[in-house]
Amino acid sequence: MLRLTVPDYKRFMQADAFNACYGGGEANVAVSLANYGYDTQFVTAVPANPIGDCAIAALKKYKVGTDFIVRSKGRLGIYFLENGSAMRPSNVVYDRTHSSISIVKAEAFDFDAVFRNADWFHFTGITPALSENAAALTKAALNAAKKMGVTVSVDLNFRKKLWTSEKAQEIMRDLMQYVDICIGNEEDAEKTLGFKAKETDVTKGELNLAGYEDIFRQMANEFGFRYIVSSLRQSYSASKNGWSACIMDGNTREFYHSRTYSITPIVDRVGGGDAFAAGVICGLLDGKDMKGALEYAVAASALKHTIPGDFNLVTREEVENLVSGDGSGRVQR
Repeated sequence: MLRLTVPDYKRFMQADAFNACYGGGEANVAVSLANYGYDTQFVTAVPANPIGDCAIAALKKYKVGTDFIVRSKGRLGIYFLENGSAMRPSNVVYDRTHSSISIVKAEAFDFDAVFRNADWFHFTGITPALSENAAALTKAALNAAKKMGVTVSVDLNFRKKLWTSEKAQEIMRDLMQYVDICIGNEEDAEKTLGFKAKETDVTKGELNLAGYEDIFRQMANEFGFRYIVSSLRQSYSASKNGWSACIMDGNTREFYHSRTYSITPIVDRVGGGDAFAAGVICGLLDGKDMKGALEYAVAASALKHTIPGDFNLVTREEVENLVSGDGSGRVQR
């Protein structure tokens, strides 16, 4: 996607220019994993025009593989971002109708080639929300991945500006049969799968961990996930958040809550969830246990909030230093 951001915390109506960069859920995860040293490929469709060229170049810059990107009809999806501050929330406007990924057919992809040497496939709930065609394409990809024995993770990522909760549950519950690791926050779990954490109101900075443990058990019972993971954002304002996460082993039902970070001031929270998902994947691929993987993910995503743009451009060393307790922010000389 092309991201167009109003500069200097201005409102849309004040803008006479936008800052441009590229990003999007799965792309953000791919960039993070490539940055951590993993061989990644981003599978999508972009228009066969110079804007599509720019999107591909943005991925290549960060060492993300583009071998399976299809050049097709349509356009590149755009989203406009107005960054919030203090009690004024950020605001996103989508412009994605007739984007290439929303109209391309599954037959355009050689999924046998895509998954032949793959260990892991990650998708988000944003892609099937784009169109009926995109939902069918997502299911075709997941079916091929499971036939090839590839581990599958999902970030549920409910977007109310793209579809309703009823439609999300109709599509996403069916796709869960392919998923090994389920990632999402409390709104995602409720809106896409129908599970709600009791006595939790993130707008008041309140969390009830027992509620999360309860819905994680329900999700494990119904879908057989290997791990269920949720980021926990306590939104005190657009500029200050509490940030932690919890995880459950779907087999043993062991539950773990991470360290909590106080993030203030927030530079850019967009992409924070993708940085978290990438951290979970990286930690598990590294061979960490679920607690170690979760702490890595929370630290990585906390750092993302300090970086403008969609991509989390932090090093392993920076993440590990924060995990070890060094959050001083001292100048590195």
